[in-house]
Amino acid sequence: MKQQKKVLIICDLFPPAFGPRMGYLCKYLKPEGWEPVVITENIKENVSFQFLSSNCEVHYVDFYSTKNQFVRTIQWIFTFIAEWCFGYKNRKMYRIAKAIAENGKFDLILCSTFRLFPLPAAHKLAKELNLPLVADLRDIIEQYTGDEFIGHKTKHKNFLIRFFTKRYAQYCIKTRNRLLKHTAATTTVSPWHTEFLKRFNPNTFLIYNGYDPGLFFPKAVPSDTFQITYTGRLLSMEMQNPSLLFESLLHLHSEKKITPEKFKVCWYTTDTSMKLIKEMAEKFGISQYMQYSQYVPAEQIPDILNRSSILLILTNHSQGNGPKGIMTTKFFEALAVGKPILCVPSDNGCLEATILQTKSGIAAHSVKEVSEFLLHYYAQWEKEKITHITADSQAVSLFSREKQAKQFIRIFEEILKET
Repeated sequence: MKQQKKVLIICDLFPPAFGPRMGYLCKYLKPEGWEPVVITENIKENVSFQFLSSNCEVHYVDFYSTKNQFVRTIQWIFTFIAEWCFGYKNRKMYRIAKAIAENGKFDLILCSTFRLFPLPAAHKLAKELNLPLVADLRDIIEQYTGDEFIGHKTKHKNFLIRFFTKRYAQYCIKTRNRLLKHTAATTTVSPWHTEFLKRFNPNTFLIYNGYDPGLFFPKAVPSDTFQITYTGRLLSMEMQNPSLLFESLLHLHSEKKITPEKFKVCWYTTDTSMKLIKEMAEKFGISQYMQYSQYVPAEQIPDILNRSSILLILTNHSQGNGPKGIMTTKFFEALAVGKPILCVPSDNGCLEATILQTKSGIAAHSVKEVSEFLLHYYAQWEKEKITHITADSQAVSLFSREKQAKQFIRIFEEILKET
């Protein structure tokens, strides 16, 4: 019997908050002989992954002491300033992590982050305990078109706000790059991210986001309407632009090839994203085709995807100032259920290459391509009341969360051999 190894995971997000990458990793580490212990910030918003929160020992760190929205906003501002100027959040995270680490023998530390926090805390602890550190970067500031890295693209034209946003980004990037040089390995989520981060640590490995094979698999669910489904938020039109789809809907409606009674675009998204979509749909004159719902718990997503006709992935061209290397979890979950994927517009990059590799749909470049794709599967739906696609199942299986956990483990064990 293999001796159980222990990994201390220090991360900014973990279930029940929106932290599927680390949540699924912990689910599949234990069967492979690794015991994870997690330390993370206590995030009370968007708690959609409750079912992944009980797979291991988790310690939640509070930085905000109230539920009152106004007071909480004030606390957030002061916490943000204190973290930027004095490393407040990282100092607190380090103290708690140190106390936990001293009570258990760990073989390795894994830090999962996107901007910076809690990488400085993990680095300091790993150095003090003489443990190897692996940095997992789910997202990086450089992948965005503007200031979406702070949660959404701000509309402020105020010089001071733009000045401080830029300075904060520079601070995060400079500190992150310095710390990456001292990690035993770096893992990240797309070929673009991998090549970019190799500048700072040549020992950088690609581990995609993915799907849980126990939850996401094809299931034939007939539907009375043809449904194009999008689950997620829109950060900005620069990052995710549905124009090609809306132009195609307008064209097909004008040609009387679709009707709103049978054909719907279903959005499961945030209020802020709904506002963007509604404004754009009104501009194109296709509001009658839109159907809006709030976010739903993650365990409901497989059924929603399986009763859909087409699964929508929104992005934008990756060239120039466009988004880079964006391959969201929802893309891989769409792959797993075997429904046609419509990616608009094509990113001309990682997403298009993966869609072609898996034979799972189309990364569209024109209204003509979108329209032909929609009509093809609309005809299939009219005949069968379901849609399906013959994807490359072997290629799709590479993105299983179970296989990705084994990728992490191979990296961990290789590092331990060398220490």
